[in-house]
Amino acid sequence: MEILNLRYGMNPHQSNARIYSNEKLPFKILNGEPSYINLLDAFNAYQLAQELRRCIGQPAAASFKHVSPSGAAVYSPLDEPLIKSYFIEGMELSPLAVAYARARGADRMSSFGDCAAFSDPVDITVANLLSKEVSDCIVAPGFDKDALAVLKKKKNGGYIIIEADPDYMPEVMEARTVFGMTMEQQRNDLLLSENTLKNIVTTEQIIPEEAKRDMLLALITLKYTQSNSVCFAHDGQTIGIGSGQQSRIHCTRLAAEKADNWQLRQHPIAQEMVFCAGVSRAEINNAIDGWMNEDMTSSDEMRWRLYFDQIPARLTKVERLQWLAGLKEVVYASDACLPFRDNIDRAAQSGVKYVVQTGHSLRDNQVIEAANEYGMVMVYSGIRLFHH
Repeated sequence: MEILNLRYGMNPHQSNARIYSNEKLPFKILNGEPSYINLLDAFNAYQLAQELRRCIGQPAAASFKHVSPSGAAVYSPLDEPLIKSYFIEGMELSPLAVAYARARGADRMSSFGDCAAFSDPVDITVANLLSKEVSDCIVAPGFDKDALAVLKKKKNGGYIIIEADPDYMPEVMEARTVFGMTMEQQRNDLLLSENTLKNIVTTEQIIPEEAKRDMLLALITLKYTQSNSVCFAHDGQTIGIGSGQQSRIHCTRLAAEKADNWQLRQHPIAQEMVFCAGVSRAEINNAIDGWMNEDMTSSDEMRWRLYFDQIPARLTKVERLQWLAGLKEVVYASDACLPFRDNIDRAAQSGVKYVVQTGHSLRDNQVIEAANEYGMVMVYSGIRLFHH
């Protein structure tokens, strides 16, 4: 048996925390002292990145917070607005580093203090990118020597670096203990593929290859997201994840707002903001998000004004809607069936063209009718992807 003592459990007052295995542990701690939550994030995030790599065939990365992804992505070339939005101008980035820039850029506010997970060994360009961001933990199947040297300097030498065994395969059965009792189940080892996308139920039937990629990316992301959950994806990355809500429409609204925010950060007003010296990157992220939000309060406006060297213009309601109308060809995925058409109605406002959901709810006809009204293509996967 191999045992690793942890810094603490779920909370600092929960002591005597440890992780153990009857066999050799399939990971090494190369730096730092992980807690219980660090490892929960790391193991979920690593599985997500690895599964994206196997399914889509491109380097993949995930940004995890509190056992759900803030963002996930595979490599896809970046255009200039995204380069500026992700704060990576002038940086040399490998395909793996680009995947992480996309994953973190999906929701920069939520990615603050994340666990960064990678499908491939981490190179120096990934390390240089992470050195500029607030991150608590990294997990990957390997690290280049120079990348490891850079990462070990983060957080005054306390950055948690986890090297996972790329050949490790868990047992078919998994167990967890709750309230002193142990529950057991077959782990969710279902592999998603293009065969998952065969059952098209709408009048529109054509799904481009890029949309298929984004559908699979969104479904795999949901497989490792706390339920209920929905995911908006576009151009090889998530752009909005709504997780852990009791109502699916609340998941959809949350994810759609994040997708809208992702689009608004590419507006010229957002990209030309000039901030005062000494304002941190986290404060800049918060100020951009707040300033572009049409519901910004007067007190928020007064607070953000202190960060700007030059006070930017505000979008009018019409200008905002016009810019958001440029977000198109978006994928919307749900980890279970859509019980009401209100989910489709809200998704349509954020550029959704392709939908993948479990299907077979009581109001299927109403949901399909709504998708047809918007000219969407909707797939029934027949698979529920709850994760708790």
